[in-house]
Amino acid sequence: MSVGTHIHTYHDGRWHAGDLAVIGAADHGAWLGTTVFDGARFFDGRAPDLVAHCARVNRSAEALMITPTVTVDDMVEIIREGLAHYGPEDAVYIRPMYWAIHGDATAIVPREGATGFAVSLEQIPMAPADAAVTLGRTRFRRPVMEDAVVNAKAGCLYPNNARMLTEVRARGFQNALVADAIGNVAETATANIFMTRDGEVFTPVPNGTFLSGITRARHIAHLKAEGVRVHECVLTFEDFERADEVFMTGNMSKVTPVTGFEDTAYQIGPIARRLREMYWDWAATQPL
Repeated sequence: MSVGTHIHTYHDGRWHAGDLAVIGAADHGAWLGTTVFDGARFFDGRAPDLVAHCARVNRSAEALMITPTVTVDDMVEIIREGLAHYGPEDAVYIRPMYWAIHGDATAIVPREGATGFAVSLEQIPMAPADAAVTLGRTRFRRPVMEDAVVNAKAGCLYPNNARMLTEVRARGFQNALVADAIGNVAETATANIFMTRDGEVFTPVPNGTFLSGITRARHIAHLKAEGVRVHECVLTFEDFERADEVFMTGNMSKVTPVTGFEDTAYQIGPIARRLREMYWDWAATQPL
């Protein structure tokens, strides 16, 4: 199901107008969930970190034992060709994806080299600058490497995220602050998480239970360049209750302030506002 408008789909060597059907009912990906994707953004005529997102989808495929079949350079050129259908005023979600087509003799393991590839471009507006969310706690946790392919941006991981969102939305919150396997904060159901205290920034240390995002890394670099101290460390839910400000980071919206966590309220703070400014200023210098 598409969530955007003005869709273009790349498949089988060319671009097609609209939301093209690309996967067969008997494909391994449809049957057994061997699908990976990545997400990049095009806005203001730029596609920041596009190369990094294309590289990550290839790494994700390898993590799921799917053979990546498109080089990063070729993928970038394919996407740039598709973006010619849009103007600089359009905001587009860029989604390259792979899925396994056949399995081995057991049907379980993807067959090497039997790979489907597509790119979906959907026009989806960027969130307004004043957008914010509230967070609630969820009983569902992020898995570890021994339980799931947490080193990939894999479709099979997202039903667990959906359970988190459904649970907290039933209690009136918009997103979930999620624990890792031992009960420390990992991320939210949809994005990486940061908090501040006394002008310094804290974010959960990558411990193999969540993807340390491309946008997360970009923000950390910007903060450090600004002279802000950033700590990647173990954080508890109590740390977030004592935070001065909290914000999420991810590809879809880049920076999203948090205005509440359970009974704790926050103001949209100066670091989140400045981080958004720095990201947009940097993005304006990037090539298509």
